[in-house]
Amino acid sequence: QLAGLAVIAFGLWLRFGGVMADFASDKKSPEYFFMGLYVLVGAGALMSTVGLFGCCGAARESQCLLGAFFACLLVIFASEITAGVFAFIGKKVAIQEAQKIYEDIYDDYMKNPGGKVNRTIYHLHVALQCCGKENMEQQTGLPCPENIQMPKASNCLVEIQNVIDANLHLVGIVGIAIAGITIFGMIFSMVLCCVIRDMRDMI
Repeated sequence: QLAGLAVIAFGLWLRFGGVMADFASDKKSPEYFFMGLYVLVGAGALMSTVGLFGCCGAARESQCLLGAFFACLLVIFASEITAGVFAFIGKKVAIQEAQKIYEDIYDDYMKNPGGKVNRTIYHLHVALQCCGKENMEQQTGLPCPENIQMPKASNCLVEIQNVIDANLHLVGIVGIAIAGITIFGMIFSMVLCCVIRDMRDMI
């Protein structure tokens, strides 16, 4: 249950508190990346719910509840493997989506520098610590944050790729940790089931 709550908190932080949250301020958003986060939050909620079966089964020494706990953990484990493959395959699509959003905002700003998009592009520049999408020494006219270093500051498209790569690595680490907890949970539930059965046979 604690692991499930931790996963929920981690997924919500990436969605609403991380750098990628700034991409959701506009009407467009990198749905492919956010879809993975929603799946992560859903898995955490399922883990917390499933934990209740394990607690009740252990407290009541119920083989039925422990069996349900094992089956649910098996489903979660299979889902984690599927989600991992899905994230690995979809990483390129998520990067392209986020880069396309930035390019659209960039083009809108170039057409109307004093418009509403001025604040949006500035927030993205601050979050990514970059400015523009060209390999230029200076981005004239763009709302760039102060104290950013070249040449990193010259290409936001590269920074978007780096940010998504880093976030997906975090998701991968969390997924491996969940998989480990899931495996141990399945092992312990089966051992406890066997112990309960043996005790009842002895009685």
